[in-house]
Parts: sequence; structure tokens; C-alpha cells
Amino acid sequence: MIDLSTLKLDNLTVTEIKHKMTHTFEQSTNDPQTYYWFKEGFTKTELERIYREVDQLPLEKAKTFSDNDKSVRSSSVKWIPKTAQWDWLYQKLMKYAVEANDTLWHFDLISAPELIQYTEYYASEGGHYDWHQDIGPGFGSLRKVSITVQLSETDEYEGGDLELWQGGQSILSSPRGAGNVVIFPSYMMHRVKRVEKGTRRSFVLWVGGQHYK
Repeated sequence: MIDLSTLKLDNLTVTEIKHKMTHTFEQSTNDPQTYYWFKEGFTKTELERIYREVDQLPLEKAKTFSDNDKSVRSSSVKWIPKTAQWDWLYQKLMKYAVEANDTLWHFDLISAPELIQYTEYYASEGGHYDWHQDIGPGFGSLRKVSITVQLSETDEYEGGDLELWQGGQSILSSPRGAGNVVIFPSYMMHRVKRVEKGTRRSFVLWVGGQHYK
């Protein structure tokens, strides 16, 4: 509280003026521990195009921020270049990210500076990715939302579910099915369970900007 009862301004005495200041502002709320998804966000024709063109890219073993421990992650990846050939894919994923963010979180999203990661999880190699967050040091600290695109049909593999942890015993299983797009905050703990049969294929892209605010 500011008491102006004895304040003098230009030789004028202000008397009995009191102003109660507060620091409470109206704020919107959101659900910071859930995902947004698009059923069949990619058509069969688009998926066939992706399969053909991704075959031309080099494959490498996946890594994590800290190490290359197969007990944490076992998969192989390809990186989708930012070229005219793939621009339609980047634009489509960014459109989905904006809709999800505008609906649920209202983060300050600026750009997607990283490349789309194409991933294959093989049952023959115990393919999985244990509990983790997509945020981390360096460029990882700028990630705000994570986009996952299912590229395998449900009957092409067993196991390999994408799960998101909400705390305690609450775990969400994301919907399976080729073309489905799942978007969630990058700070959420999540995992890809061990693939028991077949191969699980997916895309991942991270959208962000400055730190969370």
C-alpha cells in the first residue's frame, strides 16, 4: 500500500490519498500433461510418397543427448533434409503443431530449426526407447512441442506403443495407425515400448523457440 497523505508535488500537498496496489493478473489455464492428435493426418498417397523417398536417405544408429547406450535406446534413424522435395512435409507438420498449440498450451512457438527424424525400431534388435524427455542441453533446451507421425500400420508390428507419463501411475497410450499424428509438450516423459515383432516406423519433429514462457 502506498500512502500519499504527506506527498508534496510542486509545492502542492496531497492529503488523504491512498492507493492499494496489487500484482494479480488474469491468466488463462491449460492442460500441460496431455497430447493432441490427428487421426489419419497423412493420406495413403502421402504415406506411399514418404516410403519411396525416405528409402533414398542414409541410415544411421540413433543416439541420445548423453550417450549411445542400447539399454536406453535401440533404433536406427534417417534425417529428412530441408529441401524443396520435402518442404510440403515440414509445412504440414508445422500446421498441425500450430493447431495443437493454439488449442491446448499457447506456448510461444517460433520455429523448427532441427531436421525431421525418421526412426525404425526392429524387433530383431529389441527396438525401444526408454522413458525420456525431448528437452535437454543446447538446442534441446529450445524444444517446446514434439510431433510424432506413425508410419507403420498397426498389424506391421507388435509392442512398440508410444506412452506418455502424467505422473504417479497415470500413463497415456497414444493411438496406433499409419498416418496418425500425436503432438505433446517436449518436457513430458514418454517412451516407445519394446517392439516384439516386426518393425515400427515413425517421424519425429520438435518445434520451439525461446525458453518456456
